Amino acid sequence: MARVKGGTTTHARHKKVTDAAKGYYGRRKNTFKVARQAVDKANQYATRDRKNRKRNFRALWIQRINAAVRGYDESLTYSRFINGLGLAGIEVDRKVLADLAVHEPDAFNAIVDQAKAALPA
Repeated sequence: MARVKGGTTTHARHKKVTDAAKGYYGRRKNTFKVARQAVDKANQYATRDRKNRKRNFRALWIQRINAAVRGYDESLTYSRFINGLGLAGIEVDRKVLADLAVHEPDAFNAIVDQAKAALPA
């Protein structure tokens, strides 16, 4: 029985890595050993930054809401506004609130009025 050489399997595995490294600079794109290190590191960054993207967008939404609330009423802060929403029973997430603040200021101001009315004097 003839022996089976593993060249096609190894070549396919190497090609998968070098295809993932396409566009990298220097030896990182065509030398398997270096490309594997670069691709592994890139995947680590990608995994980490999928989590960070969620944090960054939440922070952006909070900044936009805070700016819109303060633009409507100087004495009202973001935290008091969110507290007022809870007391008023309005369950709208920060993503939607930020979108309303940017694209529908009149609707956002109506929500701010309701939240402000629910706050204790």
